Amino acid sequence: MTETTIGRRERKKAATRKALADAALKLFVARGFDQVGVREIAEAADVSTATLFKHFPGKEALVFDEDEAREAALVSSVRDRPEGRSVVTALREYIARGMDDRSQDPAIGQMRELIHSTPALIEYGQRLWMRHETSLAHAIAEAQGLPEDDPACAALAHFALAARFLQQRRAAPEESVDRAFDLLEHGWTALTSP
Repeated sequence: MTETTIGRRERKKAATRKALADAALKLFVARGFDQVGVREIAEAADVSTATLFKHFPGKEALVFDEDEAREAALVSSVRDRPEGRSVVTALREYIARGMDDRSQDPAIGQMRELIHSTPALIEYGQRLWMRHETSLAHAIAEAQGLPEDDPACAALAHFALAARFLQQRRAAPEESVDRAFDLLEHGWTALTSP
């Protein structure tokens, strides 16, 4: 098989995934997640239902199409942080950047509204995000020169990822995330001292 054939095949797969994700988002925003079936999405993207399931394991996955890119960016925030910047500060900045990006892009704003108004998407998104815990823990351990299975690195990865969800349920999301990262960086006594 030639490199051109492989490249063309990958581009076609990517184009099909994008067409499916775009069609799904458009339908979900217009009518609501629960009111749209996978057959409608496949028809809107001009593919079969079988093709849809070759690219996405379920309807929820259509909303979270860029999960691999998010994981790479998350790990990169630790591995590629500037010299002298702590791991916790790098993670805090990454989460804060994500909050800023969402508020500036109207399409992402629509997706965010859809997710926050659909319990199945909230749960799926949280499970998907927390799947990055192991790769983040390994990146933290590598950055600190610790064993890959270090429990403190695993705990930091878990709580840093979970801090993202504080912003979804609070009136002052930035302050909530800052408080969580203050706790991660300085410990409980820093938050409770007079």
